[in-house]
Amino acid sequence: MHRTGRVWSEQALRVIADSGEALVTACVPGAETRWPALYAKAHSDGDRSVRREAFEALAAGEWELADGRWQETELLLWKPPATWFSINAFSTPTGLRKWYVNLEHPTCRRADGFDTFDLTADLVVDPDLSALTWKDEDEYAHVRRLGIITDTEHQAVDVARTRAARRVATGDGTGELR
Repeated sequence: MHRTGRVWSEQALRVIADSGEALVTACVPGAETRWPALYAKAHSDGDRSVRREAFEALAAGEWELADGRWQETELLLWKPPATWFSINAFSTPTGLRKWYVNLEHPTCRRADGFDTFDLTADLVVDPDLSALTWKDEDEYAHVRRLGIITDTEHQAVDVARTRAARRVATGDGTGELR
């Protein structure tokens, strides 16, 4: 959910656990989604540069959503309360493909689900926690220039990035990452 109250994307998730420790959800291939239409175009065309256009549309408040389906992987999403990230495990029938730290707003619960907002930068971690790679830093810089991510959000992202990277470096995996 964008700060204007407009939906930026939607994803059908199944709640696995909901406790004071974390909200844990899952998504399987074929689950319904609604993505920014330009994101869907970037994915279908295999052209990530179109995502820049999607961010420009977001900054202008002029985006459309397109229906889609989750593909390829099973997703297990672990979101501790009040954190600026979620931990995602992407799996295929052959096993864990990768861990993924998604930088995002803290969860805001609603009667029919929950809201968050993706803050673009991500941390991709090898399945055995041996290596990590920051992803989409160029897009993160672009959304900062466009004003999509405020200075306050940027400060929260910096803290979340440091905490997540430290946990991976010390081998704590997906433990309490606050």
